[in-house]
Amino acid sequence: MKKVLFATTALIATASVAAADVRISGYGRFGLDYNDANDRAVNGVSKTTITSRLRLQFDMSAETDSGVAFDARFRAQAESRDNTPGGAAFNGARFGVSYQGFRVNVGNIIGAVENMPGTYLETRTAGIGIDGASFYSHVGNVNNEFFNWDAYSSAGTGVNGVEFIYSTGGFTGHVSYSTRNGAVASDRIGVMGAYTFGDWTIAAAHQSSDAMWEDKTLVSVAGDLGQFGVRVAYADNDGISKWGIYGNMDIGSASNLLVFYTDESAVDAADVLAGRGDNRDNVAGSNANEGGSYGIHYSYDLGGGASLEAGYRRASNDNDTFQAGVYFSF
Repeated sequence: MKKVLFATTALIATASVAAADVRISGYGRFGLDYNDANDRAVNGVSKTTITSRLRLQFDMSAETDSGVAFDARFRAQAESRDNTPGGAAFNGARFGVSYQGFRVNVGNIIGAVENMPGTYLETRTAGIGIDGASFYSHVGNVNNEFFNWDAYSSAGTGVNGVEFIYSTGGFTGHVSYSTRNGAVASDRIGVMGAYTFGDWTIAAAHQSSDAMWEDKTLVSVAGDLGQFGVRVAYADNDGISKWGIYGNMDIGSASNLLVFYTDESAVDAADVLAGRGDNRDNVAGSNANEGGSYGIHYSYDLGGGASLEAGYRRASNDNDTFQAGVYFSF
């Protein structure tokens, strides 16, 4: 089974059907989710529920006589979690212009931090189980401040930003910018660089933001060693550090097994006094995210774009989840 290495949620490719300059692709996934944080008597949600998603992706493109390419992308997605049914909705569009190794995107952009290799798991969901299991495996997710960086939104409008990407040989550079309107406007600037040499990829990214607690720096080193894949990653999330180690191996021609461990440091007491959430263990009112998270994921390739996916994850706040289901792309 071929491992999907160094891919982000925004860029994982799927098979597509071409019609002139319009391509339609997507995937479906459905299965069972056990989450011990749920309690019907407390929050009205059963511990075991159905989780599912259906995504259709539309890619349109045109090319001038001089070789400049224009493209656009948007998605329709229906998702259900915790037995709460969800209808389909279109997301915000992304527009792009590319020439040779240069690309400019505007609208619902990918984001420099999001596009950094070595931060998501090498699974079809980029996380544990059938829907990612909240992505505690990502070193940028700390202290309930999850996904506080610019990223392509599959179910929402996105950030309406602009980004510049350049690729040549084994190098990729990425700069992104977005601004938010409102009573308290905020800007985000992200920069990322990655280089692949042989079977190894090194990468680093940084985000600077006007919003509190959103500055972050990430680094990763990942290797594809044939039957085995290995990776280490680290992030400074505005004073909260988190590191992770990851490994996966092919078992025969159709199976892959992946494991991860991450560790999150405690928030500074001065930040808590300034209004930041508290992740410290043994503190009243804390979200208790300080410490280690770990998980294991198994995938079995059924052929034809379909696979069985199953995974267990224990979060740093002692939340246990187990998920199993089917994923198929088209």
